[in-house]
Amino acid sequence: MMTVRKGIFILLGMVIGLPGFGQSVYDTLPISPAHYKVRMDRFNKEPVVTGKILLLGNGLIESGNWRRLLKDSTIINRGISGDNTFGVLQRTEDVIRHKPSKIFLLIGVEDLSKNIPTATVLENIFAIVSKIRNGSPKSQIFVQSLLPVNTTLKDFPAAYAKQEAILELNGLLKKYSVALKFTYVDIHDQFLNKQNMLDNRFTLDGLHLNAAGYVHWVDFLKKNKIL
Repeated sequence: MMTVRKGIFILLGMVIGLPGFGQSVYDTLPISPAHYKVRMDRFNKEPVVTGKILLLGNGLIESGNWRRLLKDSTIINRGISGDNTFGVLQRTEDVIRHKPSKIFLLIGVEDLSKNIPTATVLENIFAIVSKIRNGSPKSQIFVQSLLPVNTTLKDFPAAYAKQEAILELNGLLKKYSVALKFTYVDIHDQFLNKQNMLDNRFTLDGLHLNAAGYVHWVDFLKKNKIL
């Protein structure tokens, strides 16, 4: 029987033709290493509670008041603002020790903002899923698409103008979801306006979500019985 690790190597071989695959000269640190450390210190001090829903990823996860939104005081928020796939990969053990019932991952736009190749981001997400599945095999893993951005809004951080890369990564995550045994959740299209950008109604600056955006996100997950 094919092992998960062998399967990943085969899939990576299939995407090896993507531009930038195998490159390693780029910035892999979280955007705010000091904040990363503060969050990790906090996580390490928290009691280990198992069998709950865990949300994992970057600032879009950290900033969500998931316990209030989902009316569930047991929700575990493992978002770190400015984190990327390299950071999440380093902290999978913290996820595994909680043996979550469901894990919702959203990560990758910070990597793209630093011009890290799509293939490398994909490789890291595959590795994150593999490590979690090996360490917590009963956890349901949901990999959520990257959200769209809106480059026309005031204060939009220019480094995140990666619309094409976002679409490419989302397409690849969807394509390989069955083989990697995770559920792909397309939230990207739920946030589009008529110009195929992040809808003004849901965002603060074309990248981060406002309160209405988080309500819209949760409503979609509930409507589709994902949560």
